[in-house]
Amino acid sequence: MEKKNFSGLWIAVCLFLTACSTVPLTGRKQVLLVSDQDVVASSLKQYDNYIKSSTLSSNKAATAMVERVGKRIAAATEQYLRNNGMGNEIKNLSWEFHLVKDPQVNAFAMPGGKIVVYEGLLPYISSDDDLAVVLGHELAHAVAKHSNERMSQQILTQYGANILGAALSNKSGAVQSVANTVYGLGTQYGVMLPFSRQHESEADYMGLVLMTMAGYNPENAVTFWQKMSAGKSGRTPEFMSTHPSDATRIAKIKQYLPEMKKYKGRECF
Repeated sequence: MEKKNFSGLWIAVCLFLTACSTVPLTGRKQVLLVSDQDVVASSLKQYDNYIKSSTLSSNKAATAMVERVGKRIAAATEQYLRNNGMGNEIKNLSWEFHLVKDPQVNAFAMPGGKIVVYEGLLPYISSDDDLAVVLGHELAHAVAKHSNERMSQQILTQYGANILGAALSNKSGAVQSVANTVYGLGTQYGVMLPFSRQHESEADYMGLVLMTMAGYNPENAVTFWQKMSAGKSGRTPEFMSTHPSDATRIAKIKQYLPEMKKYKGRECF
């Protein structure tokens, strides 16, 4: 092996060893090659442009509900992080909750806690508990740093192990080169590329915990996803396009529900 290639591979190995992180609540190990600050910075401009080019909902009641439920789950999430020795993670979270005038049945999360819900979801939401299912899921993506993980995966794919060290020696360039691919906010619909099914299942579980700690009823997750499934009309909504199948998702949620009892009425552990 050439010395140059060996050095690049050795740097890559060192990066892997030092970039291992643990997802809150699930304990899953993940490799994060990009700092939280770089992830947030690379996404914030695209997010701001998206918000400026979108039409915010004129439905005051629904907008207030999105903000109310979102802030309540965010507060419970931050309390959990503080109580479990992860208070330093909060500095990277600056929560925003927006309802956008768009008929798509969709919602998405950006790094740092930027959450957008589309009006197309409103017909499926009949209570704060229903909305908490959606927002808990999206907050979970942010807390689990799924965007960072996707960016890291893209960097590995794009640069390869042998030149990973060289690429990340100039991190800003490497990060920016994959940011558009991961975030995809320049596209017509302005949503991130789908997370993996593993991320979606993890967000389902974490979302149930977060909404329960915030005082919402996790059992609504079953009826909410049943309504979503029944409303497909032969076409998979964008919000569910790369997610686990309806039957698999609902079955797993039912399995999680007994565990949620320990999170009820507690101050986020």
